[in-house]
Amino acid sequence: MKQKHSEQTGTDLSTEQVQQVVKKKNRGSDWMKDLTADSGEPGDNARYVRYALASWDLPPIDISDPEQVRKRIGEYFMYCVENDRKPQIVGLCNWLGISRQALNEWKNGVTRAATHGDIVKRACAIIEEMWADFMLNGKINPASGIFLSKNWFDYKDVADVVVTPNNPMQGMDADTARQRLIEAVPDETEE
Repeated sequence: MKQKHSEQTGTDLSTEQVQQVVKKKNRGSDWMKDLTADSGEPGDNARYVRYALASWDLPPIDISDPEQVRKRIGEYFMYCVENDRKPQIVGLCNWLGISRQALNEWKNGVTRAATHGDIVKRACAIIEEMWADFMLNGKINPASGIFLSKNWFDYKDVADVVVTPNNPMQGMDADTARQRLIEAVPDETEE
């Protein structure tokens, strides 16, 4: 059965087509499915889990030894190269067996500044450079890149606000300013 919808849309739509459009517009009954839809290829999730688990059984290192930390960071980057994987701060932390908070403390000189600060700063700078390249070359979703840049590399959205004072009496001598004030205040006796 066709219904004429040319007045609103300029097209002829069947009742079934109209219902489908309305269902899509109202998100239908599968709206939750749409939110969780996997846009990747089959096997992507398994591959990502394997990547994340690669650090699970690594032998622990003495994180107080900067040479062991440097070596483990190098191993992480090589793993990313060999597996065509984007390096990330969370992955680096997992390979070191530390939290992001600990990494940030080392990087910012709160703890282990003399021994670990430069090593971690260099590793984070390499990851930051790579993520900037990924963003500039369209290799990651811009929203994800912006979010991660703010969280991993302390980027911020900054708006400069310049306040210009507007003082109409600036530069006036005292007598002129006094006269203007007198003129600006209404005379209560004139009512």
